[in-house]
Amino acid sequence: MIAQKARFRHSRKLERLAGYRLPDQAFHGATLEAISSRLDFGRLDHTLHQQILNFIHSFLRCTCRDAPMCGCPEKKFSREILELRENGLDHRQIAQYLQEEYGIDLYPADILSFLEDSVHVLEAIRDIANLQGMHDLCKNADSHIELLER
Repeated sequence: MIAQKARFRHSRKLERLAGYRLPDQAFHGATLEAISSRLDFGRLDHTLHQQILNFIHSFLRCTCRDAPMCGCPEKKFSREILELRENGLDHRQIAQYLQEEYGIDLYPADILSFLEDSVHVLEAIRDIANLQGMHDLCKNADSHIELLER
C-alpha cells in the first residue's frame, strides 16, 4: 500500500518532541499514536506545526473506536493521491504537494506505480461489473480510469 512508503521529512524533530524513538514512516502505528496524543505542538516551528495540523485534519479525523489504528488514515491518504491525480496533477507534482502540505516524502516513482496499480484494479472492477450487468458501476469505473490516465 502506498501509505507504507510515506515518510515524514522531519521525523527526527517529531522524535525529539515525543521523547522516544519513532519510525520515520508517516502511517506507522507508533508515529500515528505520538502525533494524535503526545506531541507538544507549541515546540514545533511554524512550518512543521502547520504540516502536522494538516496531516491530522486530513488523515486522522475519524470516529472509529480504534482510531488512529483503524486503517482510515491509510485509506484517506490513498484517496488523497487519487483525487490529486484526477484533478490533473502528475506524479511529480503530487510528491511535491505532499511534501509541502504534510511534510511527507514519497518518491514520484512510487506514486506512479500506485496510480498504475489503481488503474488495473479499476479495469478489473469495470470488467466484473460489465459481466454482472452493473452498467452504472461500469461507467463510474471507466470515468475514473479516464481521469487517472490522462
